[in-house]
Amino acid sequence: MVQELTNQGKTAKSYDREAWKKGYESQRQESAYWLEESEIEGQIPPELEGTLFRNGPGLLDIGGTPIRHPFDGDGMICGISFQEGRAFVRNRFVRTEAFVEEQEAGKILYRGVFGTQKPGGWLQNIFDFRTKNIANTNVIYWGGKLLALWEAASPYRLDPKTLETHGLDDLNGILEPGEAFAAHPWVDPHCEMDGGEPCLVNFALKPGLSTTLRIYEIAPNGELRRKHDHSVPGFAFIHDFAITPNYCLFFQNPVQFNPIPFALGLKGAAECITFQPEQPTRAIIIPRKPPFTGVKTIEMPSGFVFHHGNAFEIEDGRVCVDSIAYADFPAVDDDISYKDVDFDALAPGQLWRFTFDLNQNTAESQLIEPRCCEFPTLHPDRVGRDYRYLFMGAAHNETGNAPLQGILKFDHETQERQFWTAAPEGYVSEPIFVPKSQGESEDAGWLLTLVYNSQHHRSDLVILDGEDLNRGAIARLHLRYHIPYGLHGSWTDKAFV
Repeated sequence: MVQELTNQGKTAKSYDREAWKKGYESQRQESAYWLEESEIEGQIPPELEGTLFRNGPGLLDIGGTPIRHPFDGDGMICGISFQEGRAFVRNRFVRTEAFVEEQEAGKILYRGVFGTQKPGGWLQNIFDFRTKNIANTNVIYWGGKLLALWEAASPYRLDPKTLETHGLDDLNGILEPGEAFAAHPWVDPHCEMDGGEPCLVNFALKPGLSTTLRIYEIAPNGELRRKHDHSVPGFAFIHDFAITPNYCLFFQNPVQFNPIPFALGLKGAAECITFQPEQPTRAIIIPRKPPFTGVKTIEMPSGFVFHHGNAFEIEDGRVCVDSIAYADFPAVDDDISYKDVDFDALAPGQLWRFTFDLNQNTAESQLIEPRCCEFPTLHPDRVGRDYRYLFMGAAHNETGNAPLQGILKFDHETQERQFWTAAPEGYVSEPIFVPKSQGESEDAGWLLTLVYNSQHHRSDLVILDGEDLNRGAIARLHLRYHIPYGLHGSWTDKAFV
């Protein structure tokens, strides 16, 4: 672990903003190659067999015109397969319909949710409500299909070996035409309703004066197991949710949406969202078992949550949810480029535990980790169950807001922490936990994270030992170019080479 950077007794910045910015340059190159021995520091664990898939915006401009926010960037999939101690790397854009149209035109043709507008001002954007499916948020392999996800539309199916785009996929008829499939599915590792078989759980939002939450549960072979709808009063902006064996848990963040500037072509939809600090956050707790009745709505202190770490049930009708919570919504500022964000002016994400008493309809909250952190992950067998270890991307310094530069391991049992850092030149992505084949302890696994190396303007895949982050990087795989900062990914034990 690198010691804190200090400056005259005060904690100094661990990053250079100009260096950090370079990770948001577009990457137009697509390729597929085996990594050579000279491109690997350390040793790839020989028992690591399978594929890491990762999704994120690969284009930060279209025809030379910068997009307004990285969340509007076209999705690019990166796949790294491991077999017999070697690694095969490939990356490719998702050829969505809009991506193909804009690349042929050489200019922006669609408005982005987070503020990207068509050239020509408001007259070219007024009353244009077309949605551009950018397929840039997550990628999963389930039911024999590789699916690129964006929460406001149907998934795109890809070839897991070549990453070639096959087109929109309705999940064997599960989705209605144009229906969305959110970007944050969870896998219940041992679903009680299905005899202990794994089950993919996901949702879709249908906005309106009230919001409809539709929940899907899908078997490993792709067959639909359960589907049910629930109405939520008011506007709901929900990116992630959590599951336990008996419940799906959603946090309705206290935000308000004013559609007028969007309709008039003045702003993107997300720029029309405002945080309402005087309003409570609402936890919506929906039973997973038929007849799906007895939905609970419990108010809690105002805050904003993008991501949940895990949830689990405890005795006496209580449910705990561990989440990365913010004091307010990090609003999209139409006067400042996302590359010029003032980290010091924003509230950091921190790990909180929320405990809900379903009998009393009450909520309690406890700050678990004050360090700036995001993208929590855990052993997949502990999803929805009581657990001990959580891993997160985290800022290098213990206080303040900053880019994620390290991986933090938190032990709920002992309150101990381990921290590995890539500072000052490295910037980490979401860690993915891969269990060791012979591992017995909950933290017996490998942590895989893409790290943008600003010194060499390339990305490295770093492999850490989940049992002991203090060992440092077990292996660093030097990719041949940079992969722009991404969002989410997943692991499958199938090696597609």
